[in-house]
Amino acid sequence: MMITDREALEELAQRLEGAPAIALDTEFLRERTYRAQLCLLQVADAQGALCVDPLAVTDLTPLRAALGSAGSEKVMHACRQDIEVLLPAVDLVMPVFDTQIAAALTGMPAQIGYAELVRRVTGRELSKAHTRTDWSRRPLSGEQIDYALDDVRYLLPVRDHLVAELTRLGRMSWLTQELAALQDPRDYSVDPEEAWLRVRSLKGLDADRARLAQSLAAWRERRADERNRPRGWILDDAVLRDIVIRVPRTLEELADLPDMQPGFVKHNGSEILGLIAAAAVPTVLPRVSPRGAPDPQKTALVKKLSTLHQSVATELNLPPEILATRRDLEQLADGRQDGGVLSGWRREVIGERLLAAL
Repeated sequence: MMITDREALEELAQRLEGAPAIALDTEFLRERTYRAQLCLLQVADAQGALCVDPLAVTDLTPLRAALGSAGSEKVMHACRQDIEVLLPAVDLVMPVFDTQIAAALTGMPAQIGYAELVRRVTGRELSKAHTRTDWSRRPLSGEQIDYALDDVRYLLPVRDHLVAELTRLGRMSWLTQELAALQDPRDYSVDPEEAWLRVRSLKGLDADRARLAQSLAAWRERRADERNRPRGWILDDAVLRDIVIRVPRTLEELADLPDMQPGFVKHNGSEILGLIAAAAVPTVLPRVSPRGAPDPQKTALVKKLSTLHQSVATELNLPPEILATRRDLEQLADGRQDGGVLSGWRREVIGERLLAAL
């Protein structure tokens, strides 16, 4: 049940080669690191399920032939983090089948958990006894290994059920489009120059502050990568925003920011001031004020679109958020027509109706 040596790993690799579908799951830690540490790899095919111990077999190269084959579908649940971990470890190659995405397109909750999906499809109740297990500790008990194997044991039959249901509903083309969004390996790494776009508190900045935010977030991303430490350990999001909003020009001003740690100023203060200077942020900047009262006309329009949105979701028996987000509706109300609701299958089933309502 647990592969801990190279010979057994090579045997598994040979067994998986040519398999039309392979179920995968991972257990990893990243609370104290920038890069996730792969602690356990669970694999299942038509012959059954096995665990691979990456802490014992540190070189997973033998699996690359099977998991790097475009002829084999990799079946996972809520797979983005798993793909992020597996890409550098085994050169994972698409296609991928995500059972969470497929389940939502059949009408189940958008963020349905694996255990609930298995219960609905197979009637089996999965144990929750080891949800907080530290998977980096060894040895793992037989009960822990069996718990981990449950995460892949049912993926292939669940996948078959979902394919049958989506075929019945005429929605397989929808799934193909949704899964295509998972295919680009670049989506699973962070470009330091675009890291600031992932920080919600940095939205809506004026051009000068946005330039500084990009520079500071890129510095933080590179430093976190170099030291293999979480971004927040390098510089907290709230402190990052304070720097961007207040633009301190001296070490004293930097140290006076709320929640600023003296150690950060001591070790990084001069470098941060250098980034501020390089960003050429002018001395006089527009005030950052709270968001004003909402535009009544826009509010009414979004409400109208939302009513139609809910109606279409009910008609199709789909979670509303699968069709469109509130942000999609707000962008339409603003006159923007570049959102996801106006592309692919969504345009056909709801996008055109939203445009007509406008």
